Amino acid sequence: MEKNEVVRIINQFLIDEIEVEESLIKDDARLKEDLGIDSLDFVDVVVIIEREFGFKIKAEEMANIKTLADFYNYVYDKVSNK
Repeated sequence: MEKNEVVRIINQFLIDEIEVEESLIKDDARLKEDLGIDSLDFVDVVVIIEREFGFKIKAEEMANIKTLADFYNYVYDKVSNK
């Protein structure tokens, strides 16, 4: 899967499922502070990632993910190393 496809899927579910404003979706957007993704939203994100990309997210791996670009890279790395 190409990285732009990963980005497209993530952006789409953030808009559709988490109800993030499309105008806020930028690489440097911080997940909590800028996009408003709280702990309940994060549970939904984990379920969607597992369903869409077929891997389990480990909480300890997510600790260093602060921005949307970090998240794109994390998912892309996981998908490309399956």
